[in-house]
Amino acid sequence: MQQARNLLIDLQESAGGARFLIRDRDAKFTALFDAVFPSIGVKAIMTPVRAPRANAIAERWIGSVRRECLDRMLITGERHLRHVLAEYADHYNRHRPHRALNQTSPNGRPDPTPPTGHPRLVRRDRLGGLIHEYAQVA
Repeated sequence: MQQARNLLIDLQESAGGARFLIRDRDAKFTALFDAVFPSIGVKAIMTPVRAPRANAIAERWIGSVRRECLDRMLITGERHLRHVLAEYADHYNRHRPHRALNQTSPNGRPDPTPPTGHPRLVRRDRLGGLIHEYAQVA
């Protein structure tokens, strides 16, 4: 219960819009742990019993962020980690193509107009050049 309170203190500013806490059915999460969250309007939801694919989306994102970002840089502290993850999440949701979304991004990049003549490409470096984003300029 104390750890749940500590979590709420740490996330108080950023968890203002959170409505759900999704957690597994591990025995370390007691009823007292779940009782802390309704006080701020957050509902604790447990994953289904014996459903190994229940966390597939989260595991896919964690795998992507590790392979494409965290395994390629040295993190110097919590503040640096938060900055790197925020930059990567923005790239992941606004620019990175996703196979399941027909090579578009979750936030829906507008389709570029067909090029006339010789299109010019502009490259934007993110995270010190670790990630490159390309766009056509008219």
